[in-house]
Amino acid sequence: MDKKIPHSFSKMANYYRRKKDAVFHNAKPINSGNAQAYLYGVRKYSIGLAERLDADYQPPPSERKKSSDSTGSNNPEFTPSVFYRNIAPVNWFLRIIGVLPIVRRGPARAKFEMSSASFVYSVVFFMLLACYVGYVANNRIHIVRSLSGPFEEAVIAYLFLVNILPIMIIPILWWEARKIAKLFNDWDDFEVLYYQISGHSLPLRLRQKALYIAIVLPILSVLSVVITHITMSDLNINQVVPYCILDNLTAMLGAWWFLICEAMSITAHLLAERFQKALKHIGPAAMVADYRVLWLRLSKLTRDTGNATCYTFVFMSLYLFFIITLSIYGLMSQLSEGFGIKDIGLTITALWNIGLLFYICDEAHYASVNVRTNFQKKLLMVELNWMNSDAQTEINMFLRATEMNPSTINCGGFFDVNRSLFKGLLTTMVTYLVVLLQFQISIPTDKGEGSDGGSNMTVVDMLMDSVSNDMTLMSSSRATTTPGTTPQPTASTKHARGHRG
Repeated sequence: MDKKIPHSFSKMANYYRRKKDAVFHNAKPINSGNAQAYLYGVRKYSIGLAERLDADYQPPPSERKKSSDSTGSNNPEFTPSVFYRNIAPVNWFLRIIGVLPIVRRGPARAKFEMSSASFVYSVVFFMLLACYVGYVANNRIHIVRSLSGPFEEAVIAYLFLVNILPIMIIPILWWEARKIAKLFNDWDDFEVLYYQISGHSLPLRLRQKALYIAIVLPILSVLSVVITHITMSDLNINQVVPYCILDNLTAMLGAWWFLICEAMSITAHLLAERFQKALKHIGPAAMVADYRVLWLRLSKLTRDTGNATCYTFVFMSLYLFFIITLSIYGLMSQLSEGFGIKDIGLTITALWNIGLLFYICDEAHYASVNVRTNFQKKLLMVELNWMNSDAQTEINMFLRATEMNPSTINCGGFFDVNRSLFKGLLTTMVTYLVVLLQFQISIPTDKGEGSDGGSNMTVVDMLMDSVSNDMTLMSSSRATTTPGTTPQPTASTKHARGHRG
């Protein structure tokens, strides 16, 4: 009783007789209506197909394939746009506040169009928000100009001005929208290639987490802004609204970055597990080459993530560094007087932005480690004794590919986003805090002299007075050290002698 060999098995056997070509590097997503066709030769090998053949899997009749609708997939396993659907809740929130005006009409069809309704909405929203922010900034500038008191109060006042800087992120994201759309399309291409090689759709399962983030994080952001304004300044609802929008913008961009890095980490882990399982089958030489190319595509996605959003996250990193420095300085400068109400808002601001910067750096570091280092460990643990020479050559080529192709997330050549970036920013922050605290220590003497004279000195007056005193000391020291000359008494000395007489 001879069992008839399925047509798909013969296709799989022909796979080893064919020379490798560049189809993997230029893989495009197949039509969603023809996703079932991968069992009939679109992809000539997959572990999922081999597992079905081992279990006496029988493909559906050809009539069912011919009757497949061109607008949808009859394959229950293939799920297109897994990555985009998983981050969709955060994407939609960003689009509501005028960010990421990308039009997407299907898998691998995302693009940025200046004539689209999404971009027009983004421009209108940005113009209205810019007018609102300009009004708030004008009021804050008047407050800073009329400010009198300690230097740390001026720093706290400047903190509210710095908090409106994220409005510049919106036009920066317009500039980078085309690269982000291409990144979405590349993810769709990768999902198809992953499905064709492994026989399974990409199981990310991040949508529920993204939905919770899109609901909880804006609420926490609004609460932090309201508490900060209550404790640090007079609460004015009209002026709190733009701060809530801009704080949500930075928080949700951090969440968007978190989800993308988390998707890359999960994909790298799944790819490594599928690769180990695939090595259990006989004749792995061509299969190793498939997974090598699949890893190269994932490594390219890792690099493209940093390049697609380089200017946005360079600005975000500098902004968070500035905010954290000012808030920690304001907190430390007032601790000598005891923990007060203003310190609550400063503490919340510092912890919120430190947490945001940490998650941006930590998730990028974790994704890079999973894509490269953990995958190299899987390759080094492969048993080569039972493999033929072709398979061993492919393993060695795979290892060289992981060494020669960087998998770090780099912001357009400015810096690598990893834990070293977080450590470097904190180190620089400590240096600036020491300088600011030393500058604050030199102010009370000048402030005391101004209070004895009964004048109402502002922060600018104190700074100018400190500079003039330094210049006077420098000129007097030069006069005393010049040979052959008699040091002339300064104005303050003449005044003192006349007063004694």
